[in-house]
Amino acid sequence: MGSRQPKQLLLAFFGEHVVDGDTGPIRASVLITVLEGADVAAPATRATLDRLVHSGILARSRSGRETLFSLTEHGAAVLREAKDRVRGPRPFDPQGSGWTLVTFSIPEGQRMLRHRLRSTLTWEGFAPIRDGLWLAPGEVDLAGSLEPLRQDLAPNTVVAFHARELAGFPIGESVRAAWDIEAIRRAHLAFIDVWDDPSAATLAPSALTVRTMLVADWLALLRADPRLPAEFMDAQWPATRSVETYRRMHEKLAGASAAEFADLVAARPAARRRIGPADRPSAPSPTPSAAARPR
Repeated sequence: MGSRQPKQLLLAFFGEHVVDGDTGPIRASVLITVLEGADVAAPATRATLDRLVHSGILARSRSGRETLFSLTEHGAAVLREAKDRVRGPRPFDPQGSGWTLVTFSIPEGQRMLRHRLRSTLTWEGFAPIRDGLWLAPGEVDLAGSLEPLRQDLAPNTVVAFHARELAGFPIGESVRAAWDIEAIRRAHLAFIDVWDDPSAATLAPSALTVRTMLVADWLALLRADPRLPAEFMDAQWPATRSVETYRRMHEKLAGASAAEFADLVAARPAARRRIGPADRPSAPSPTPSAAARPR
């Protein structure tokens, strides 16, 4: 797998442990501890937290000497929108038949909004095929996907259609031009190579950090695979193996990582200690984490 960026890890952490819970704001020291286990230095984590605040995903507050971070309404909406696919039973299957087409127009002065829209479309499996026209397999719930952006998008900014392939106008070449199918295969195989190894559970000093790394890699794979129809794949397509690998490792880490998370958020700052293998419960709880539940 490629290097894990602090933003990927932080979004994975908040999506797994915070968005559905009632933990309240999370201390910066907790986030720094978790990411340090993934070889992210504290200054990089702090800088990324600042950027997530600036982008409206996180809100910052203080309690004594501690800086705290919580999800904004926008940030929670973004993570909840992603949950269906992250936790769904068939995350690499198209949503319905046909194709969804999108075109949009955003002024040059609203680059951040344009970036957020493109990022949302990419997550939903869209890719540009020519001059502002984006294509995705299946019947994408575009209204739901764009809901977190709705208040910022002017009327008629986005125009969308559901379409089907016409006889005599095969879509195969457009699909192969929009997506590098072999690169998608390599992304799956890289994920399997890392996480199908039982020793991956010890990639970091704590199960909580390893689970955060696992989910960050899973989010990257979901973004890389647009859920193309089966006719563009072969019999050895590795998506099913990726799903099995993710679920198996996620279940293996669930009990210990949930216990470590509870210990970290409950600990007082002065008494906080590093989490590690010695802190893991000898008999992990069978209760599945929030991320293990179907959305």
